[in-house]
Amino acid sequence: MAVADVAADSLAALDTPCLLLDEARLTANVARMRERLSGLGVAFRPHLKTAKSLAVARRAMTGPHGPAMVSTLREAAYFAEGGVTDLTYGVGIAPQKLDRVGGIRRQFGADLAIILDSVAQAEAVAAWVAANRDPSCAPSCASLPCLIEVDADGHRSGVAPDDAGTLVAIGRILVDGGAELRGVLLHAGDSYGLDDPERIAAAAEAERAAAVAAAGHLRAAGLPCPVVSVGSTPTARFAGDLDGVTEVRAGVFMFGDLFQAGVGSCGADDIALSVLATVIGHQAAKGWIIVDAGWMALSRDRGTARQAVDQGYGIVCDPAGRPYPDLIVRDANQEHGIVALRPGSRAALPELALGARLRILPNHACATAAQYACYHVLDASGRVSATWPRIAGW
Repeated sequence: MAVADVAADSLAALDTPCLLLDEARLTANVARMRERLSGLGVAFRPHLKTAKSLAVARRAMTGPHGPAMVSTLREAAYFAEGGVTDLTYGVGIAPQKLDRVGGIRRQFGADLAIILDSVAQAEAVAAWVAANRDPSCAPSCASLPCLIEVDADGHRSGVAPDDAGTLVAIGRILVDGGAELRGVLLHAGDSYGLDDPERIAAAAEAERAAAVAAAGHLRAAGLPCPVVSVGSTPTARFAGDLDGVTEVRAGVFMFGDLFQAGVGSCGADDIALSVLATVIGHQAAKGWIIVDAGWMALSRDRGTARQAVDQGYGIVCDPAGRPYPDLIVRDANQEHGIVALRPGSRAALPELALGARLRILPNHACATAAQYACYHVLDASGRVSATWPRIAGW
């Protein structure tokens, strides 16, 4: 039986829309990233915000307990309960969340670190540590490890890397207040707006230089800075030198998506994630095929519209994952996807009968996966070999 037939048979029983995960592609993507970062002499802390699954985490991490990065405290509790105890919560801490952080650390014995970028946050952490000291607590939970977020490129949060006064002030408050100053953390978010490997490599170098400079300010003031953490999928992919960096974080690389393909971080044939959809109608006069996957199933992310090639709401593939020539989801309503040829294409619209199954490669893996409770995992033959649960929420 041909691969396409095997895949079609295996997918026929699934309710649509649903989320498919190609295990071989996932494994290959992880192996490439590990090999690359090992060659650069840095530790790897995979970001699990896209995965939200213990089964995926165990394939991405370098050890059974981590290290790993999370973006919600729901993720932190879920992964810690599953034995992943070396965790960094990668969103600036709000004082109201400190009790929850402490609870996760105590309940699961997790080494859960937080990040911050202001004196006010540092003061809140110091006050919380003073109010929650417990001599009977295990050493791993007796303090609260913190990393100072540094602004690599003006993209989002963080202390300017040359603002030694603020960096040192935050560090002093943490150390004097009984918290653990673990180091600095940066995210080169502007790299997602680049599509030239040389420019992404330059962004990676700027990120590295900013991290090393910020760490130097802390150390010059006699403050500890054992961890120098940087990361984004594009900069991890194209960094040429990571001297002075101790760890790299990346997350979406393990799945890939059309946006990452557009910036050159992966190829379309590396994308491990797809949405299975069913043909529910035709508008022949308009050249449309209607499917049951709209923007709720695919996400409203249209990031590729700003790139050289606009992929609509996703590239349309056959059940074996082979893209149809120039066929994309041109438009989407909440539960309806409009499949059509790219504007100007001379390709023939495929004849897809009512009830036919399609696979759609997503623009943004994180946003697309967020709606689903599980992955239907495909083996090398295209058969569904497992179902891996995933979580949601904050």
